[in-house]
This record gives sequence, C-alpha cells and structure tokens, in this order.
Amino acid sequence: MDYQIVDKPSFTVVGKALRVGTKDGENFRRIPQFWQECLGDGSHDQLVALAAQGGSLRDVTLGMCMDFAADMSEFTYMIAAEESKDGGIPEGMVEKTVPATTWAVFEAVGPMPDAIQNVWSGIWSEFFPSSPYKHGDGPDVEVYPSGDPTQADYRTQVWVPVVLK
Repeated sequence: MDYQIVDKPSFTVVGKALRVGTKDGENFRRIPQFWQECLGDGSHDQLVALAAQGGSLRDVTLGMCMDFAADMSEFTYMIAAEESKDGGIPEGMVEKTVPATTWAVFEAVGPMPDAIQNVWSGIWSEFFPSSPYKHGDGPDVEVYPSGDPTQADYRTQVWVPVVLK
C-alpha cells in the first residue's frame, strides 16, 4: 500500500457524533446512514461552512473514529470540520481536540463508501502487518474534500496515527 508519513500539530474539530458497534459489520452500515442523516438535516452544510473559514484543513469535512472500547466492540464516529478561529459550537454538535500526531496517510479513489472501506481493509490486512508501524494513540481520520463522492475519480484520504513498532 502506498502511504506518506506526516507530522501534524494539534487541532480542534467540531461536529456530530455517533456511538456505533462493530459486531456483524454494524459500523459499515450505520456510518453511511449517519452521513445521509447529516446531509439531510443540514448538519453537513453547517460543517462545510465552518471548513470554508480557514485553518489547515480548509474546505474538507472529516470522518473520525475515536474513543474505542477496550475490546474494540464499539467506538465514536464523528462527522466534523476544523473549528474556526472565531470558535462557537453549533447546537447539537460537540468539540474534540486532536493531539499532535504522526500519521500514515493513504489515498482512496472512487465512489464512497466502497473506496474508503477498501482502503480501511488494506490498512489492517496489509499495512500494519508489513510496515514498521503500529497504531498510535489518537483518532483515525477520513478527509473528505468538496466534490461528488459518488464519482469514480473522487479522491479522499485516510489518516491513521502511527508509532514505530
């Protein structure tokens, strides 16, 4: 798998959060539904407006996997944007600070959610077993730029926190 190693300082995000299980692939079904809910209720539009205000993650929406249960049976998924310098958390949303981290960055190309789910599978089945890295402490981040995520040429990224084994 192709990847880049990137160091990024701490940043703060705001967004909507969902606690989701991993049993029987619940997360692979529920997270796309959560995106559709946020697109339909205007939450995503609020986050796009925040993302357009600047910061290092300008004009992107984030999908974040964090706060995993000890047995990995559930985690929190957050649809987020980098918090603007002016602050302010929209009603119904939460704030999260992501610590400074070293990331392995992977690209996914193709329609969502299949393209990104395929990258996730490769990260766990290929990258971690064969690379000099193990998963670090921090959230996994999906970076969604503006564009049509149903198109074959749509490009997004997966950022995984890493440390040397």
